[in-house]
Amino acid sequence: MSNRIKLSSLFYVSHSPIHGRGLFARVHIEPGSFLGEYRGPPSREVDTYVLWTQDENDRWIARDGKNILRYINHSNEPCAEFWGFDLYATRPIHPGVEITVDYGEDPAA
Repeated sequence: MSNRIKLSSLFYVSHSPIHGRGLFARVHIEPGSFLGEYRGPPSREVDTYVLWTQDENDRWIARDGKNILRYINHSNEPCAEFWGFDLYATRPIHPGVEITVDYGEDPAA
């Protein structure tokens, strides 16, 4: 998939059985597919839609998500993962399946 993919052609936001609203696949997605970039302004806050990752110098950087990828919920058995701010499918994803990632911590803690 191209880096210029239109997120609304792949995903929709709906009620999630996991938490609040979630992001769901519109189409079948193959493992390893690029799903999009988590976009938003830089942040220094720990907040609901802020994604933290490490840069090439192992420094923590964050973005306050403003696109629909901000609706991704946590799962211990995710179907996608972030490499930096880029999201990739880790297994086949069928239409209607919620897009999830492992937040890397116990979200109930």
